[in-house]
Amino acid sequence: MTKIIDGKLIAAKIETEISSRVVLLKQKGITPKLAVVLIGEDRPSRIYIKRKKEAAERVGIDFALHEFPENIEKTELIEAVNKIQTDPLLTGLIIQLPLPERLYVPEVLNAINTDIDVDCLTDCNIGKLVMKTNLIEPPTPWAVIKTLKEINFDLAGKNATIIGAGALVGKPLAIMLVNELASVTTCNSRTKDIKNKCLSADVIISAVGKKDILTADMVKEGTVVIDTGIVYVDGKMRGDVDFANVSLKTSYITPTPGGIGPITVAKLLLNTAICAEKINKVL
Repeated sequence: MTKIIDGKLIAAKIETEISSRVVLLKQKGITPKLAVVLIGEDRPSRIYIKRKKEAAERVGIDFALHEFPENIEKTELIEAVNKIQTDPLLTGLIIQLPLPERLYVPEVLNAINTDIDVDCLTDCNIGKLVMKTNLIEPPTPWAVIKTLKEINFDLAGKNATIIGAGALVGKPLAIMLVNELASVTTCNSRTKDIKNKCLSADVIISAVGKKDILTADMVKEGTVVIDTGIVYVDGKMRGDVDFANVSLKTSYITPTPGGIGPITVAKLLLNTAICAEKINKVL
């Protein structure tokens, strides 16, 4: 019988750790601070930001939201990011994704100071991930690895298939799975025969944002399925996985909502606390 992984429970344990670290920092006169840059009026983004703000308040991290219109020019956005970063109290900064297509370029993400790049999207921090010299990890890929460790799933020697090869999840997750000694297959929009690649997997991670992209006929008995995708259908949050049917075949599966999302938010705040420790030489 499949076991549904409780992401909220895992996130709560991480938040307890963050709270302890924040208390120690505040005893030294240091309060971690996370800033979020939002472009436009994307409804899901606003929901995610609200959850980040609520979680930050729970663990004692200061939170600031900086909003800009969707028609902002690239140079204006970079200037705004640079201005935000002049705040000496800032220990974490993210640009909420997705961005409008014309702004989703390396110059924008690389405008973030690598010392406070808590999403780990700059070229520098991705490079450190490859070389295993990183201090922090990208939140969602880390949440996947953390979840697998919570269920005592040893990745070494296992076949892992990732559906989705984006910069936020798929690509960095592939690096992290390789670092855990898994054999990794990544699938993108041009991949042929995704079904068989999934059927050969011990663990499948979906990161697309498209309803029911993973169906029961693509999953062998006993597979672990991790769903990081989010899509809104009729106003309700859904994942990539046909949960009702796929869960009949899995050993473990994450739900949406309540799976990877809360763990991702917790890791973002953990990164903010770790960066505060590094910046203030508390580590």
